[in-house]
Amino acid sequence: MRPPAWLAAHLAALRALLVFTVLLGVAYPLTLVAVGRLPGLDGRAAGSLLTVDGRTVGSALIGQSFTDADGNPVPRYFQSRPSAAGDGYDPTASAASNLGPESVVDTLAVDPQDSTRSLLSQVCARSRAVGALDGVDGRRPYCTPDGVGAVLAVFRADGLTGRVTRVVSVNQTAPATPFVSTWDGVAVELAKPGEDYRAVGGLVTPVRGDAPEHPAVPADAVTASGSGLDPHISPAYAEIQVARVVRERGADPAVVRRLVAEHTTGRTLGFMGAPGVNVLELNLALDRSLPVR
Repeated sequence: MRPPAWLAAHLAALRALLVFTVLLGVAYPLTLVAVGRLPGLDGRAAGSLLTVDGRTVGSALIGQSFTDADGNPVPRYFQSRPSAAGDGYDPTASAASNLGPESVVDTLAVDPQDSTRSLLSQVCARSRAVGALDGVDGRRPYCTPDGVGAVLAVFRADGLTGRVTRVVSVNQTAPATPFVSTWDGVAVELAKPGEDYRAVGGLVTPVRGDAPEHPAVPADAVTASGSGLDPHISPAYAEIQVARVVRERGADPAVVRRLVAEHTTGRTLGFMGAPGVNVLELNLALDRSLPVR
């Protein structure tokens, strides 16, 4: 006696559920676990954790900062690229800043805690800081000497045209000095917190300045990666840090450069991406080979 059609359909569905539960809920996960145990893959499957004297100090896949309790760079270590993930390199908050090329005007609130910096000003401040730390030229196009975006709000008599009637350096406040004293014969003012100069007709005008076309501080030193977790820096950023690390450790420059080269990875498959230096692995190698007394 054949079962009713509705019962046959339910039995077929139950059999399919059991088969796919075994295949996808048991066999597939166990297969992946087994593959992750293969020699050469086991470390990566476990998170590529790095240990020193039995203590886990980080992961080769996730960047971290090398700063003191006040957030200042520790000079004897190579510094990582900036991070926008949480408070920095937070794998539970992987993200970018979502700021783009048009983010050039800071929000200057009356309460400094409510102020936010544009992407341009963040880049300018980072470049200036890296330049001071590593003894290189930290100037960049469209940046002021005091490390904010060189941007003016230009007011004209007829809105978009006509003579210039007023000019404000929108990212600079007292007691700073305007990065240019005059613009089209009009004295440049400093911005006042709480004012929105675009809303009252100011034309946003970035000013390139006289910075070199190719800045000494590379792009990865002043911008965060898309994930905020990138553990690598460019060889160019590592190179400008060599002199500082050599000085702080009293080391031979050739030895430090050799360690940098040993921890530099090439392009994926020989043509994708760019070479990178794993900062955590490099700093661990420095502590092993060139400990600071």
